[in-house]
Amino acid sequence: MSRFISTFRRSSAQLSIVLAVLLATGCSQPTTLQEIREEGVLHVITRVAPSIYYQDREQDTGYDYELARLFADELGVELRVRVADDNSEILSVLSRNYAHIGLAGLTQRPDFGEQYHSVPIGVAAQSVIVYNKEVPAPESLEDLASETIHMLADSNHEHLVADPGNEAGPIIQKHPGLDAAGLLARVGSGEFGYAAVASNELDLNHVFFPKVYEAFALNEPTDLVWLFPTAQDDTLVQAAEAFMERMNNNGTMAQLAERFYGHLDRLNYVGARTFMHHVENRLPRYQSLFQDYAEESGMDWRLLAAIGYQESHWRPNAVSPTGVRGLMMLTRTTANYIGINNRLDAEESIEGGARYFRMVHGRIPERIPEPDRTWFALASYNVGFGHLEDARRLAESAGKDPDRWMDVKEFLPLLAQKEWYTKTRFGYARGHEPVVYVQNIRRYYDVLVRITEPDAPSAPGLEDQLAWLGDNEAGSDAPASESQPDLRADLPPELRLIPPTL
Repeated sequence: MSRFISTFRRSSAQLSIVLAVLLATGCSQPTTLQEIREEGVLHVITRVAPSIYYQDREQDTGYDYELARLFADELGVELRVRVADDNSEILSVLSRNYAHIGLAGLTQRPDFGEQYHSVPIGVAAQSVIVYNKEVPAPESLEDLASETIHMLADSNHEHLVADPGNEAGPIIQKHPGLDAAGLLARVGSGEFGYAAVASNELDLNHVFFPKVYEAFALNEPTDLVWLFPTAQDDTLVQAAEAFMERMNNNGTMAQLAERFYGHLDRLNYVGARTFMHHVENRLPRYQSLFQDYAEESGMDWRLLAAIGYQESHWRPNAVSPTGVRGLMMLTRTTANYIGINNRLDAEESIEGGARYFRMVHGRIPERIPEPDRTWFALASYNVGFGHLEDARRLAESAGKDPDRWMDVKEFLPLLAQKEWYTKTRFGYARGHEPVVYVQNIRRYYDVLVRITEPDAPSAPGLEDQLAWLGDNEAGSDAPASESQPDLRADLPPELRLIPPTL
């Protein structure tokens, strides 16, 4: 922090000298926007969070980060990101005018008033009360009288909980050293009974903490904002407002929201516990195979493993009445086509799945950028390339973008409706399934990345927070024979044909 501040102090001192010279020569002071363009750098202060900014395979990403990168590109300057420990540090840096923009995942608060300008970024969130499953479930703040509500420092929630005139109200305890995952970990362990968190951060972290339950929201959904020091003039704020309007109008905001939040709307915590149990007890048997054959096919092994889990829950002897079988649930035709002899052999199945996915991915037009190209490949792997193309044509005919997954996934379900599939080349398909299939795999993949990638935002003490299933868990690890019924028939209803999104 001190190095960060000293850097800005030196910059501020140099800027003061420049301004003195300009004033002495009768020149007017440049605007904030002019200063940024002259320096060629947009300085942003942020914190690491899945909802804001993080590194994925050594690449910077996150909803706020991607917007900031596009904004810097539009201004024609470099985006320079500084990472703070928490929101308190972000606000401190902004109050000293040591950064141009703060990405803090905050909403407009009453106490911001004269301190910061704000610009909405297209995502809304609520303040939500969560609780450990072992404590009484509250229905309102009145139920929490004299209870302690834990929250992050400089969060959105304190002013919604605090009532200066109510001495019998909840007790607020702030934790400057924690992030949302750390707060949820303590609720999950029972160390904290109750906490207040932002709904978007809860959505992105909840899968890791199945013992954390959601109680009620403290407010209506409110726009998250970027923060700007009031010491700046309003030229950068106006540029950001115009930029956000363009990003909203051209669909970029919706595309980013879909990318980071669009696969989180099918959470199921029985499925979450089952998946984490299988990560511990089944995945180690096959991880080296996923790694070897993924590397051979030029793909991320965690994506290949996520496909395998979606297909069979990592059961090498899984069999379907329709004839697909094995860990990667290959059809006989596909197995013959890619040269796989025994679909019930785990190694051959994983090798075949990797090879087939690479072939499917290669058919998706190269002009489609990642990650959408992969989402299309997954849908094609599930429903077939012809049906995917039918949905893309339907999307295009309706004025949507056939190269964007968020657009095409709206039309895939129409392939099950006669009024639509009769207009297509390949006819009827159960079009809901590839949409859920992609959602599920994205969620499984996210979890595997968070577990295996040390630099990714992760849940502290993850292993201690898992809700392990008992010996009676449906879908046990007992071996199955080729004549056995479909694996999914042995699972609870919510885990059968369409496993839950995690």
